[in-house]
Amino acid sequence: MTTESVAPKAQEFKAAQPAAAEAAETAATSDASKPTHVAETVAETVARLRKTFATGRTRSVEWRRNQLLQLQRLMEENEDAITEALAEDLDRNPVEAYIADIAVTVSEAKYAAKKVRKWMRRKYLLLEAPQLPGRGWVEYEPYGTVLIIGAWNYPFYLTLGPAVGAIAAGNTVILKPSEIAAASSRLIAELVPRYLDRDAIAVVEGDGTVSQALIAQGLDRVMFTGGTEIGRKVYEGAAPHLTPVTLELGGKSPVIVAADADIDVAAKRIAWIKLLNGGQTCVAPDYVLADATIRDELVTKIGAAIGRFRSQDNPAGLRIVNQRQFDRLSGYLAAVENQGEADGKAKVAVGGKCDASNLRIQPTVVVDPDPAGPLMSNEIFGPILPVLTVKSLDEAIKFVNSRPKPLSAYLFTKSRETRERVIKEVPAGGMLVNHLAFQVSTAKLPFGGVGASGMGAYHGKWGFDEFSHRKSVLTKPTRPDFSKIIYPPYTERAFKLARKLF
Repeated sequence: MTTESVAPKAQEFKAAQPAAAEAAETAATSDASKPTHVAETVAETVARLRKTFATGRTRSVEWRRNQLLQLQRLMEENEDAITEALAEDLDRNPVEAYIADIAVTVSEAKYAAKKVRKWMRRKYLLLEAPQLPGRGWVEYEPYGTVLIIGAWNYPFYLTLGPAVGAIAAGNTVILKPSEIAAASSRLIAELVPRYLDRDAIAVVEGDGTVSQALIAQGLDRVMFTGGTEIGRKVYEGAAPHLTPVTLELGGKSPVIVAADADIDVAAKRIAWIKLLNGGQTCVAPDYVLADATIRDELVTKIGAAIGRFRSQDNPAGLRIVNQRQFDRLSGYLAAVENQGEADGKAKVAVGGKCDASNLRIQPTVVVDPDPAGPLMSNEIFGPILPVLTVKSLDEAIKFVNSRPKPLSAYLFTKSRETRERVIKEVPAGGMLVNHLAFQVSTAKLPFGGVGASGMGAYHGKWGFDEFSHRKSVLTKPTRPDFSKIIYPPYTERAFKLARKLF
């Protein structure tokens, strides 16, 4: 996932502050909206939340359920305002705003509220003979005060979604929305203190300087969603404090389309997810590896699907979030054009036009770009889809495995044998067969990366686990005292008995 939210800049800092007065119902009012010394204000916010955590009130199941249900209400009662913010930040249409930010966040919160009592229960375990008599269990303990650094591409789901697990686990939570999605960040800062416990859940707005100041506080856990490069910086910032970190990053998620795939369905599904949010989705297909026997048919049908999905009322291109990202993506296409002129191999089969006046890029399909070129060396994170030709499944698997492990991997095939082979041989954060992106929208499966695409996982019970310390507890009686066999002085008889027991 490409992000800019940790690049240090001199920018206004805002923190949602509690107040007794009615005027403090929003997060960005009065003194909270004035420039303040970042480190001091961050320290005050962290101290306030730590003080709340120390009271123990966030540990009760009642508090957790109430906050989760309030989060659900926040999303449901403000659907119109959220949709408007997403349109302003990302040119998102109402349907995509609902399915990709609103509905999934509501579903996560609702599911956690239903299950949190069960998740909190002690997990009793059978003990080995040397531990008897005794009783052992896992106690799920909140970390304390945790930080969630959200992303700009799905600013509500990727900020409030992780908060579901953190709240369910009983933590106090600092939310740092991305400043790149400015309208969404402002709305989150306004709504959170209106619906949630202001002394336990705070919103801090600002740029990368603010993120760095927060991490420097030595919080109890940090979760970051964004690009691999920035993820490393977050990890480095947390290291001096030994703060545990969850990183949901990105990478180049491949799609393998086997010779036996249903090409009609594959083309439509690939086109759909590549158009969603302008291709600015961490689990969007970054490139396609198509069997040579079906490549031309696949490219033609992807182009046809793009044409059907983009009505005449749509602008010619998809809007990119800002100038920096537009320049990056248009630069990739310029490199492809230069390559095509040089060796005649790379070809823009669909789209390819860029309009700098409104930051729009046409949905684009590039056939056989240079595997070592910029388009294939960086996460694309935009409406450009390379399609590379492979002669066999062996070649496709080898190609994917020669690169850093992706956040997601996709396969289209009708063969069970092919499916099982790719599942076993291609490492990735997650895998989906015969569709794309749906693995992100369920609370019943963990979501996270591996290697360069991240560490840790969340959603549903896995989010609760990620934000909980699993404390081992063992209790033993004092009488009868069977431990006397291990007390010195050691006898031959005790040694023989110990060999049998241990």
